[in-house]
Amino acid sequence: MEMKDDIDKIRVLVADDHPSFREGLSRLLMEENDLEVVANAGDGEEAVRLATELLPDVAIIDVAMPKLNGIEATKQIKAACPNTAILIISAYDYEAYVLGAVEAGAKGYLLKNVRVRELVAAIRALHAGETVLDSDAAQKVFVRLAHTTGRVKKAQQVLQQRELEVLKMTAKGLSNNEIAQELSLSVRTVQTHLVNIFAKLDVSSRTEAVLHALRGGWLTLDDLP
Repeated sequence: MEMKDDIDKIRVLVADDHPSFREGLSRLLMEENDLEVVANAGDGEEAVRLATELLPDVAIIDVAMPKLNGIEATKQIKAACPNTAILIISAYDYEAYVLGAVEAGAKGYLLKNVRVRELVAAIRALHAGETVLDSDAAQKVFVRLAHTTGRVKKAQQVLQQRELEVLKMTAKGLSNNEIAQELSLSVRTVQTHLVNIFAKLDVSSRTEAVLHALRGGWLTLDDLP
């Protein structure tokens, strides 16, 4: 009986201007049975070119790279390869970097001190359509957006009252089970509310929903953990 081919593997592009980090990370990822590193890039322009040619499932992009920084590279990769999920990995959690990465289309932002198992889990999550942000970096962005929000829109124009309650609890980091207990709902009902929230806000994850609500003024600092 023949072994299953590599057809189900998650194809990954690694872009970082430090050869030792880039090559070391690639070797570690290749040890995972469901991951395949299809290319390495040493600068932003090369990352865009290789992504456009190879159409990887996930591209791991460093923020600070020569020729083209990671945020601009993310914009160009998403324009050319909309189905490629971008994971920004950086030594810094500056607000401007994190917010810029998210606005450029990145689905993930992690720091370089992340454990390998957490990075691998993030790659799988991104491939499954989820968003992954370093908790400290995400908190900085949420606070920044809460401070810089423009004219507040009425949430009732988009979300029902119960949906807004679920979104506020989501912003505080509560799980579906915890939200269900707080609101005396079933877990399935909470899941249904989240699906409706995602559809109405045109987002695909909890993090994106919170970011959207902060930009729209529907959430404030008091709604954050």
